[in-house]
Amino acid sequence: MISSLPTIVSRLRLKQLRLLIALDEQGSLHRAAEQVAISQPGATKALHEIETTFGASLFTRTSQGLSPNDLGRCVIRYARLIHSDLAHLREEMVGIIQGSGGRLSVGIIMGAVPLLLRALTRLRRKQPELSIEIVEDTSARLLSLIDQGRLDLAICRSSVSHRPDAYDCLSQHDEQLALVAHPQHPLVGAEHLELSDVSQYRWAIYPANMPMRLLLEREFSQAGLEFPRYPVETASTFTLLSLLQEDPQLVALMPHDVAQFSENFGMVRRLPLKLHSRSEPYGVLARHGSVLSPSAQLLLEELHRENGLMVS
Repeated sequence: MISSLPTIVSRLRLKQLRLLIALDEQGSLHRAAEQVAISQPGATKALHEIETTFGASLFTRTSQGLSPNDLGRCVIRYARLIHSDLAHLREEMVGIIQGSGGRLSVGIIMGAVPLLLRALTRLRRKQPELSIEIVEDTSARLLSLIDQGRLDLAICRSSVSHRPDAYDCLSQHDEQLALVAHPQHPLVGAEHLELSDVSQYRWAIYPANMPMRLLLEREFSQAGLEFPRYPVETASTFTLLSLLQEDPQLVALMPHDVAQFSENFGMVRRLPLKLHSRSEPYGVLARHGSVLSPSAQLLLEELHRENGLMVS
């Protein structure tokens, strides 16, 4: 039986986590012991203590050395995360002592990428030593990262959560959508389009229950049209743009700012289709009641400024 959390917390030591990482990298108790600067008997004892702490065997012993089993791979993955978090902790502490720099982790959905980049460009001019991590994903996954404490802020939608009140919305931003296609798509150049004009083409769409997917389903329903059959589904910006590059018959709905950015580089063309539904705004979210770091507070100020420049 796996040990209780209090047991693991009270017995596990950071040096033991270093040994787990070394064992994964070296595959040998002797070489792992050398890497973390302890004797082989000491490493053997430490590994026994680790497995006793967790209440499970983590490695398979073979003639070639040690190989992590499924539980071992799970523990090693978290050992690496803890080691990385400690490195980030030190980096942020150094930044605070020096009065500049620090670390900032921000989650972002595709539609808010241009907004964030504009705000970060101004922020980095003020704090050039700031280390920034940007995680692009769906709102649901970003909220999970906020829950785990791995993001300072996330620019996404709390409505996808079963507990939207678990997050504070610090700033709200409207989102406009655009229909896009390959520059050589047959409908490029049209002066006006109805949904029926593009329904016959192949579609790349967002996965089920995502806000833009729900909006598109509503548009087809209100127009009395059948939703596209056999679409390609993706939540990845890069994949979506790549699909549009490869297939001149494909159409897709994407945030207006992303569409405009992509069109400026000749990757897509916007099609003149007016949508009847409004996209749900997204917000700058943090855990409810949490205190923002100085770097996160500065970013929020830049996002507020950007919001004032945006046209709804």
